Amino acid sequence: MEQKFIDLFDSYTHGGMNRRAFLDRLATLAGSTAAAAVLLPLLENNYALAQTVAEDDPRLIAETAAFPAGAATISGLLARPKAAAKAPAVIVIHENRGLNPHIRDVTRRMALAGFVAFGVDFLSPLGGTPEDADKARDMIGTLDAAAVVGWGRAVLAGLAARPETNGKVGAVGFCWGGGQVTALAVAEPKLGAGVAYYGRQPKSEAVAAIQAPLMLHYGGLDQGINAGIPAFETALKAAGKRYELHVYENVNHAFNNDTNAARYDKAAADLAWTRTVGFLKAHLA
Repeated sequence: MEQKFIDLFDSYTHGGMNRRAFLDRLATLAGSTAAAAVLLPLLENNYALAQTVAEDDPRLIAETAAFPAGAATISGLLARPKAAAKAPAVIVIHENRGLNPHIRDVTRRMALAGFVAFGVDFLSPLGGTPEDADKARDMIGTLDAAAVVGWGRAVLAGLAARPETNGKVGAVGFCWGGGQVTALAVAEPKLGAGVAYYGRQPKSEAVAAIQAPLMLHYGGLDQGINAGIPAFETALKAAGKRYELHVYENVNHAFNNDTNAARYDKAAADLAWTRTVGFLKAHLA
């Protein structure tokens, strides 16, 4: 698919325009409404592909769980291996479309890798993630950034206290969730490790507060997010922080999302996932 269509879709998903404007511009770029109709299913997530690990996989215990966070209650999907004793915990933080079927599947994948995985729903204080992805995006736009960090800290404390865990908690996040991972790392010294996929970077002056080792994944074609890499890496180096930074050439933002035909890149996603699991195991054991 031509990059211009992917760039337009990225602008739309990140709040750059409403759906009507996006569809109008897609039709203009494609040359006709009919051509746009052919492209649209390839650009949008297809959640029929979102069960690489079945909801009732017999190797897992999966259930809804909730943690108090001040006046709020933060719920989500808690998944863990049946055969495991105490295991490290990982908070899985969604994109700006909420705890959708894809992120629930990623949570189950993390559990199969040997973690107590919690797919957090940061829209739960607003009633939970809706089926309408555009509505979810709009709801996330109303969240208070400081409140979200506070909720993340509460979830971390709650997971660390659960009897199934070894008391160590990491986090992995995607897109909006990637930004939340680094924000949590700035605010919470007890975070054991953080992995951010194509997430916005914290301000340089905040980097000194980070205690957790970080792994950072970026798509080489993701110009908007990647513009923040140089300042972030300079600050990490200046502060002597532990980090790994990987840029996957010729792949797009959201390259890990295997429900999105236009942006998913299997080779990059598989390599990033192998690195992620190894990194989290090394720092949370």
